[in-house]
Amino acid sequence: MRLYVGVTDFDWYSQLSARRDIDEVNFWSPGGAAFKVLNPGELFLFKLKAPHGHPIVGGGLFAHDTLLPLSMAWLAFGDKNGVASLDEMRTRIRRYQSEASRNERDPKIGCRLLQQPFFFARDQWFRGPQTFPVNAVAGKSYGLEEPEGAALLRAVEERLPWSVPLAPPTPIAPGLADEERRGAPRITLPRLGQGSFRIAVLDGFGRRCAVTGEKTLPILDAAHIKSWAAGGENLPGNGLLLRTDIHRLFDLGYVTVSHDRKFDVHPRLREDYENGKVYYDLHGRPLRMPEDPTFLPSRDALEWHHANRWACPGEHLEI
Repeated sequence: MRLYVGVTDFDWYSQLSARRDIDEVNFWSPGGAAFKVLNPGELFLFKLKAPHGHPIVGGGLFAHDTLLPLSMAWLAFGDKNGVASLDEMRTRIRRYQSEASRNERDPKIGCRLLQQPFFFARDQWFRGPQTFPVNAVAGKSYGLEEPEGAALLRAVEERLPWSVPLAPPTPIAPGLADEERRGAPRITLPRLGQGSFRIAVLDGFGRRCAVTGEKTLPILDAAHIKSWAAGGENLPGNGLLLRTDIHRLFDLGYVTVSHDRKFDVHPRLREDYENGKVYYDLHGRPLRMPEDPTFLPSRDALEWHHANRWACPGEHLEI
């Protein structure tokens, strides 16, 4: 297991640390390099740039890495990007872009999606590892079995007695040395926020509508199979990537996904609206399935949709 120390600026920290209700943040970068350092659930720490003495000031649990157009990153996360407005975010990105890139209307940015973020008060900031280059603009990873990685984890846990980011291992047996009883830290997979759920489902389905294959990003929605209002969770198996109009009909129960993962259109759509040919033409079409089995639609969630939406189409307007 590893943790990662990423470099950020004081403005990003100030914007986010002022909030008390935040469940996710987008740690973005103007470059588009893939981030392959951490697995979901591992710890990502925030380190400030100069002139603040390079302290560790907070962190979160890594959930997902992706490349997004600026507009979509703002649409998904808003001020959880660490800025107050889209214009401010665009201005900050331009500081780091090359002259050629500054003319892009909607530049792509790297997004590391972090859950359960935490931010330390100034009197809780602590110095990062001595091996971390002072002038580095990129981050650095540390194994938890290494002295520096273990020290970082201890420093975080000392400051978060109410919510440690890694679940403490169950003691193995009495009579052993403390480090033997504790064993190795275990990963607690993070619960996704709404923005992270949307982006994870988007990537899980290859950025194409599961029914039509449509790939125009602004009209693709991550639909909850079991609705959020009814207690559905932000889990990959509870998501479908659907074109916006199909998403609306799915939430209303006029369309569904059968147990053999085919698209079904309810007869009531024609009866209620005397139309729907474009959707009936899609009836029986097999869904485009994600390559990652994590994102396969949950059978339990599909059964809920059949029983609670498909059985009574048009009667549920809450989304």
